[in-house]
Amino acid sequence: MFLFLQTINQSLDERINEQFSKATSWFTDGIFAEIPISETSSIPWVLIVLILGAGYFTIYFKFINIKEFFTALKVVRGRYDSLEDEGHVSVSDSVLSVDGDNPDTIRVEGEGEVSHFQALTTAISATVGLGNIAGVAIALALGGAGATFWMVLVGLLGMSSKFVECTLGVKYREVNAEGTIFGGPMYYLKKGLRELGLPRLGKFLAILFAIMCVGGSFGGGNMFQVNQAFQLFEHVTGAEASFIYGKGWMFGLIMAVLVGIVIIGGIKKIAKVTDKIVPIMVAIYILAVLTILGINYSNIPAAFQSIWDGAFSPQGIAGGFVGVLIQGFKRAAFSNEAGIGSASIAHSAVKTKYPASEGLVALLEPFIDTVVVCTMTALVLIITGQVATGVEISYEEGVLLTASALESGISWFPYVLSFAVILFAFSSMISWSYYGYQAWSFLFGRGKKTEYTYKLLFCIFTVIGAAATLGAVTDFSDAMIFAMLVPNMIGIVLLVSKVKEELKRYQKIIKG
Repeated sequence: MFLFLQTINQSLDERINEQFSKATSWFTDGIFAEIPISETSSIPWVLIVLILGAGYFTIYFKFINIKEFFTALKVVRGRYDSLEDEGHVSVSDSVLSVDGDNPDTIRVEGEGEVSHFQALTTAISATVGLGNIAGVAIALALGGAGATFWMVLVGLLGMSSKFVECTLGVKYREVNAEGTIFGGPMYYLKKGLRELGLPRLGKFLAILFAIMCVGGSFGGGNMFQVNQAFQLFEHVTGAEASFIYGKGWMFGLIMAVLVGIVIIGGIKKIAKVTDKIVPIMVAIYILAVLTILGINYSNIPAAFQSIWDGAFSPQGIAGGFVGVLIQGFKRAAFSNEAGIGSASIAHSAVKTKYPASEGLVALLEPFIDTVVVCTMTALVLIITGQVATGVEISYEEGVLLTASALESGISWFPYVLSFAVILFAFSSMISWSYYGYQAWSFLFGRGKKTEYTYKLLFCIFTVIGAAATLGAVTDFSDAMIFAMLVPNMIGIVLLVSKVKEELKRYQKIIKG
């Protein structure tokens, strides 16, 4: 009887995935449609948009990602916090609270809910995750060691995109009577473009972004995260012999309870968790990686040499130089999400009078996520020889390859990685729940019933995500996340002059 029910369940699951795939393939295929670059290589059009946008912002702001890097570190450390209490601040008339208070008064009274550091860790928690562990292995498998060089380059360019969108997030945010912040692309698209005389376009793009953001929060920001965490946990604890084998619902239920406890408290509670979890999880992962690098320190120069050689004169890679470049670009862009707009939602809640100050803080995200964490993962994979080039692997296989690389140094390191992945997944989920709720409230209002409806749905999807064979569902939700770049990129390109004004204002203040 049990086997009969299990067979029916599997058949139903396959049918659901098949029907869902048919119904949504036009959308998924459209978002990830590839443009031929050479006879053997092609590149998703969304990637071209992200990289061209990042390059444009880097040049427009005269390499702000490099010139203001140390200023950003000073802001995070609180070097300029005293400026927040000095003098009167004039801001855009578009910055209004729900009850109509004067925006200058609100800001002087201390508008905002979290510190610069907490906003940074909340946003990092949504991006540092499986892309840094599995995604790097996928890039190296397809593009060889040289893909690492191009990942780093895109990470550096992405810093400029993050600066622009997060500055706008703070500039056009709203505050309700309780001091709760509402911000992100929905607001700067609607209000910023209205300032430019494009109210209809702004409203349309804002609604489009919000719809995609809600879908992405349930899928890529939730179900995918918990599903991959469960798969690794199940593998590390014995695979088919594991005590939790086939009990994804149980893993999902535990995660749903933990997530629910945190997200009920809003951004302040989320920030209090992420500002502790993010440093711990990144430290755990980096210490594990550094241990392997330390054991194999004599091979590090050769690994860097293979990255350099592979970046410009790859051998045995499909598509040659172009193929390597594309794989590096793909994994970096998909990892740090610069240009997608999601991070600006977290940064909007910061306590500051100067939008550009938080934009500078935000540019550190791609550096940490891509330049540091992804590069260290790549070095470990290259040094331990875990990745065979020229093959296509899945996310599950990518995580297991990284686990094997760590295991080559110390046998129990896969358990450390499993713990880190669970933390990565958990932190990504609570951050994406905030992103999704902000978009949900923009669409359906800010009442308590609306809030708890979204948060309950989010927790239900957590259980489903751990238990289900996701297939086409995650492909669709990932496509929704990257569809967010369309309205966001249009908006930030049109509003770039507003960002420049805010940057000049902040630079004038900090230079005295």
